Amino acid sequence: MRRRTLLALLTVAAVIAPLTFPAASPAQSTVPIALGLGDQNAGTFTNASFRALRVRKVRYFVRWDAVRNRAALAQADAYVAAARRARVSVLMHISTNTFVPGRARLPTVAQYRRDVGALVRRYRPRGVREWGTWNEANHETQPTFRSARRAAQFYLAMRRFCRGCTIVGLDVLDQRSTRNPRIDFRRYVRDWFRAAGSPGRTMRVVGFHNYSEVNRRLTANTRDLIRAVRRYNRRAKIWYTETGGLAEFGRSFPCNLNRQASRTAYMFTLARRFRRDVKRLYPYNLAGTDCSTRFDAGLLNVDGSPRPAYTVLAREGRRLR
Repeated sequence: MRRRTLLALLTVAAVIAPLTFPAASPAQSTVPIALGLGDQNAGTFTNASFRALRVRKVRYFVRWDAVRNRAALAQADAYVAAARRARVSVLMHISTNTFVPGRARLPTVAQYRRDVGALVRRYRPRGVREWGTWNEANHETQPTFRSARRAAQFYLAMRRFCRGCTIVGLDVLDQRSTRNPRIDFRRYVRDWFRAAGSPGRTMRVVGFHNYSEVNRRLTANTRDLIRAVRRYNRRAKIWYTETGGLAEFGRSFPCNLNRQASRTAYMFTLARRFRRDVKRLYPYNLAGTDCSTRFDAGLLNVDGSPRPAYTVLAREGRRLR
């Protein structure tokens, strides 16, 4: 999610006594939606609380030029290796090279093909077969926010150098804006599909970051996303590629763990309501910061103890399949 505060989350690891949760009983109705987890920490896969969730899918975002950044590449290597040992599949999502506003560099299509293509060649043999063209493309920290056309060109490029991959072709944040209409997700979806042309009409997956909707208990954002996508593509599935209840996010959401648990439950309610289209959830993330940073969506406290939101996630996750 957002950005410099997120970097503090990456160093937090938690190891607690093993927790187990019973499987859903045959009498319980299950919904055909897969539960994953968005997380940036390779230590997550050996965490007892993570293992107890029995999550088999994770999402990881990586800077587009990671092949030329030793630290970023080492982190991605460690993450993919840990996921593979745990037999968890990775959705690797391409992202900005810096979250500092105004500092991100928008690659040319040739640069994207060179650097992201190198990432695909590096990690596909290691089991990474699900890729996101560009993370949260309409957010102002991402250099793609000014150009849905360029984001569409990146998808067209990835289709060529990642044949046989499952690709999240378009990924947007659920923001609306009259101040800057270009970042409004409805307009961005429209502009992206117009630029993508016929390949956009056969794209398989659209990603959605619906923090605003989940934490304000709305339904209009997913509804409007589906409507916007269906004008151009009748088959694409919606994945909530980053979602979940917020423990804290600035003044809008001051620290409140009970609210976080309530909104985590609402995330599942929302997904079930739109289950015809929504097929995967990636709540973010495992390790919290005890509200010591501006952004905290962790399911665990710093000491490794589970927050109420973790208990909700474990319970509701058993009702998915």
